[in-house]
Amino acid sequence: MEQVMKRQDFGAIPKRAQPRPSVWSELLFLLVKIAFIALAFLLLFTFLFGILRHKDSSMAPAIKDGDLVVFYQYTKSGFLPRDTVALKIDGQRQVRRVIAIAGDRIDITEDGLLINGALQQETEIWGKTEQYADGVRFPLTVPEGQIFVLGDNRIGAMDSRIYGCVEMKDALGKVMTVIRRRNI
Repeated sequence: MEQVMKRQDFGAIPKRAQPRPSVWSELLFLLVKIAFIALAFLLLFTFLFGILRHKDSSMAPAIKDGDLVVFYQYTKSGFLPRDTVALKIDGQRQVRRVIAIAGDRIDITEDGLLINGALQQETEIWGKTEQYADGVRFPLTVPEGQIFVLGDNRIGAMDSRIYGCVEMKDALGKVMTVIRRRNI
């Protein structure tokens, strides 16, 4: 004898009417979301990223006067040559390119910039790299925990040729992007 199970239909369960949230509770929820997003951006751009407005022509044409520069603050592994970094020198924030790191020997001769005896081919640089009369004397070796930086627009740039090697503690971070504010 086979038992046949009958399917019982209990019918559809009636839907209860959900109470609609009031306009004030929806507005409060929206304001809480906006505040949370603003707090997240504030924390990100306080502790992880930084923004500065570049105020000179030392990095032209790559970074122009008035551009906004976004940089990553946590570069624990240090910097590599050709990295663009944000610095704080004598209370002023600036952007420069890393030319040499600890242990590298730098010389500026009539031929140009020499790093560890090799003449550098700098196609994107404006102007010849020359020593300043009142600046650092060459050749020099970059001490441990320091970097040597130069501006891309070498003529008249305020860089390591004047103030010497930069302590790693004075480096704010590695430039990630540039937001062009002028000449778009």
